[in-house]
Amino acid sequence: MNFRIDFEKIPWIESVNGCRQKKFIYENQQVRIVEFSEGFIEQDWCKKGHAGYVLDGEFSNDYNGVMERYKKGDVIFIPRGEHTKHKVIINKRKKATLLLFEILES
Repeated sequence: MNFRIDFEKIPWIESVNGCRQKKFIYENQQVRIVEFSEGFIEQDWCKKGHAGYVLDGEFSNDYNGVMERYKKGDVIFIPRGEHTKHKVIINKRKKATLLLFEILES
């Protein structure tokens, strides 16, 4: 059995302006490569949980008014819930690529 995810064969999907992604889903688990670029504006607070790795670039997360900056090589863990709601912030002329591991809510 082969459990390798070949992201080269998965097409990019642009979900909103400034954000594109490749995703692999198995049962209730999801692995995504997400690329945020200038022009991305998160409309609503995200309350989902994420674990991941910053593959390239830099970005900030606004945690209900508290900013935290991430850069290439950083590992991220955000538990789901109201207390950890967040929004991605991309600075001008910047972009960030993340590898994210997520449990899908049923």
